Amino acid sequence: MLLAGLDIGTTGCKIGVYQENGRYLGKAYREYAAPRTRSGHEADGLAIWNAVREAIGEAAAKYPGIGGIGVASFGETFVLLGGRDEPICPSMLCTDPRGETESRELREKLGDEAIALISGLAPHAMYSLPKLMWLKRNRPEQYAAARRIMLIGDYIVYMLTGAAKIDYSLASRTMGFDIRRLDWSDEIFGAAEIDPALFSNPVPPGAAAGCVKPRLAEQWGMGKGATVVSAGHDQVAAAVGSGVFDESCAVGGAGTAECVTPVFEKADWRKMAAGGYAAVPYVLPGKYVSYAFSYTGGALVKWFISELAGDAKIRAAERNESIHELLECGWKGAPTGLLVLPHFAGAATPYMDAGSRGVIAGLALASTRQDIYLACMEGVCYEMRLNLEHLRGAGVAVRHLRAAGGGANSRVWLQMKADILDVPVTALVSEEAGATGGAMFAGVALGVFGNLERAARVFVSEKETFFPRAGARERYAEIYERYRKLYGAVRPLL
Repeated sequence: MLLAGLDIGTTGCKIGVYQENGRYLGKAYREYAAPRTRSGHEADGLAIWNAVREAIGEAAAKYPGIGGIGVASFGETFVLLGGRDEPICPSMLCTDPRGETESRELREKLGDEAIALISGLAPHAMYSLPKLMWLKRNRPEQYAAARRIMLIGDYIVYMLTGAAKIDYSLASRTMGFDIRRLDWSDEIFGAAEIDPALFSNPVPPGAAAGCVKPRLAEQWGMGKGATVVSAGHDQVAAAVGSGVFDESCAVGGAGTAECVTPVFEKADWRKMAAGGYAAVPYVLPGKYVSYAFSYTGGALVKWFISELAGDAKIRAAERNESIHELLECGWKGAPTGLLVLPHFAGAATPYMDAGSRGVIAGLALASTRQDIYLACMEGVCYEMRLNLEHLRGAGVAVRHLRAAGGGANSRVWLQMKADILDVPVTALVSEEAGATGGAMFAGVALGVFGNLERAARVFVSEKETFFPRAGARERYAEIYERYRKLYGAVRPLL
C-alpha cells in the first residue's frame, strides 16, 4: 500500500506519494491563480478543487495502490457552498483588506483578552470570522444562499468523501474555535452573528474522514477503500513532516509565505498576543504550536523574478539552469548592505499591519540586479529574526530550525538564514514537509505506524546542516540593528 500527502497552498497544490518504508516515489503538482488587487485578494474554490482532482488523478495513474491520503491546506480562507456543493463566490485570502471594521466590532463586543483566551489568537481581520461578517453585511444574498461554510482543507476532504470534518488546527484559523473545549465557540460566533452549524465538525488532527467517493475512485483507478485523513493546517502538517514534536527544534517553512513554527507547552500569553502570535492545539496532548510569519517569503522572490529579472530569465534558460541558480551564483557570503522591508502584502507578526508596504532602501548606482535579489532574501531573514526575538521574550525559544518548503532548495538562502538567525538550519532529505506530514498522518490512521513519532523515524532524515559563521553572523547583526528601525522610520510615510 502507498501513502500520499496532499498539500494545498495559496497558488498551487501538490500530492506526494510514498511507500510504507518512507521511500518517496514522486509527486503531481497543479497551479491556480490567486489574484491580488488593491481592493481584494481572492482564491477560486472551484479552481482549487479542479486542480486537486487533476493532481490526484495524475498521481494515481503514476503510482497505483494509494491506500490513504492526508489532506493539509493553508488556513483562514473559506468557501461558501450552495445546495449543490458549488462555490457561491470567490474566497477571500488572509491578506485581503476586507474585515477590518468587523474585527474591531468583535474586539469592542468581547475584548481582546477574552477572544485570545478562547481562540488562542490575537483578534485580527486576517481570520475567517471578520471576513465572513463583512460578506454577510455586504453580500447578504451570498451568505443567505450558503448551505455550508468550509475552509479549504475541509472543503477538499468533503468533496473527496462527503464528510464535513475539520481538524482542530485548521478550525483555529477561523478565530471562532475554542482551543480549551476543542469546539466552536458559541460566545465568539454569537458576537459575530454567524451560525456555527454551517461549519464542519471539529476532529483531532489525523482523524480519518472516510473513503474516497466510489465515483472518484473509479475515475482515478484507485480501487475501493482509499482513506482520506484530515491532516490540518499546512504548517502543522509541515511540523509533523519535519519530525518536530518538542521544543528542541522548530520548522522554518519557506513557501509563498515565510513561517517559523515552534512547539511549546507554556508561554507568556499576553506577550504572545501583543505580537499576533497564535496558540494552536498540536498533535500531542498539552502541546501547542505558534506561527511567526511574513506574508511574503517565496512570494517576494517570485515577484522579483517576474518583474525585475528581465533578460536573466532568458540567459538562465540558455544555460539550462534555474533562474535562482543564476541569480545566486557568485554570492560572496556577505551582506549586500541593502535593506528590504518584505511587507509587499502587508506586515504579519509581530506588527499585524495590513497597511504596511514593501521598501527597498540603500540603492546606489553601483547596485546590481543580483544585489537586490539577494537583499530580498536577506529582508525575509531579518524579519524572521525580529520575530524570533519577540517569541523569546514571551518564553518560546527557537534553538534549531528544520527547513521546509521550496526555499529549502537554496543552499545560499539556508546559509543566510543560519547567519542572520544565529541558529543551525538543517535541510531534510524530503523537501516536501507538508506532503510528508500528510502521508505520515495517513499511515497512522491506517495502522501502518503506531504513532507519529514512529512514522517520523521512517519518513524524516536529515541531509545537511548549515551553521552560523562567526564573521558573517557579526556583519549581518550590525545591519540587522539598522533593519529593526526601518519599519518605524518608513511606516508614517506609507
